[in-house]
Amino acid sequence: MATGGRVVHHLKAYAPNARNAIVFAGFQAMGTRGAALVGGAREVRIHGGWVSVRAEVVQIDGFSAHADRNGLLGWLGCAPHAASRGVPEPREPVAADALRQAIEERHRVPCVVAEHLDTRALA
Repeated sequence: MATGGRVVHHLKAYAPNARNAIVFAGFQAMGTRGAALVGGAREVRIHGGWVSVRAEVVQIDGFSAHADRNGLLGWLGCAPHAASRGVPEPREPVAADALRQAIEERHRVPCVVAEHLDTRALA
């Protein structure tokens, strides 16, 4: 998502040069620096200043560090102590609601979609 860590320093160093390429492998959530870059932003804010983006920006779909819908549903089915309430992580609203519905239907577990900064207890 390019929101923190070393990648921010790499972007600051390499984004201004048109001879470079920035490659995103996988989904970039709305509102993140990664989504802005994939969406064609010509400058991004980094460390309080604006950085020009002249590097080529490419997104490769199909790679992810997260489980997909079937992987998450399968994991929930194998959990030794199923949670009394599932809470999908915030993501695209339509996808989050579809996952919530699938959890409720397959596992008969009441489920809510977490909102940004939500601190609901899972008990």
